[in-house]
Amino acid sequence: MSEMNPPTSSGTDSAARRRLNLLFSATWREGGPTAELPRLLDPLGVRCLEARSGREAARLVEQEEIHIALIDLELPMEADGDRRAAGEKVLQILRRVEPAPPVVLVRPPQPSRRESVRGLSDALRDGVFAVLDRPLGIEPMLETLRRVVRRHYSDQWPAA
Repeated sequence: MSEMNPPTSSGTDSAARRRLNLLFSATWREGGPTAELPRLLDPLGVRCLEARSGREAARLVEQEEIHIALIDLELPMEADGDRRAAGEKVLQILRRVEPAPPVVLVRPPQPSRRESVRGLSDALRDGVFAVLDRPLGIEPMLETLRRVVRRHYSDQWPAA
């Protein structure tokens, strides 16, 4: 996968900070640790774009440049209405983006070790950067995002 450079703000202000856009979709689950992401990552120069449905995630991908994606497989298709899981559809949309952003996949607890390994292998083969199982902890999630920045953005947090 090719290296992507963090974006820079255009304009004449030389103090303008670079920003990374993080699309995240797990906060539709009330009380989840992803609700803390904007507060924790904004000071680091990461702009958090929250999607509470598959349709909203697709709209954000169309409207914004996405640099990192944190996608819950069980994200509902609609916030109010269609509750079918839209995570796979969002992953398909992200794969068509050029350049495709690194994706961290959040999945439900797996019923067996065999299914867990099979699902992990399938996701990695499909180009997912990492897979996190629920229940999701804030520390593993932040560590995974740090690894994304290290690998894809030369370990340079935008505000650093």
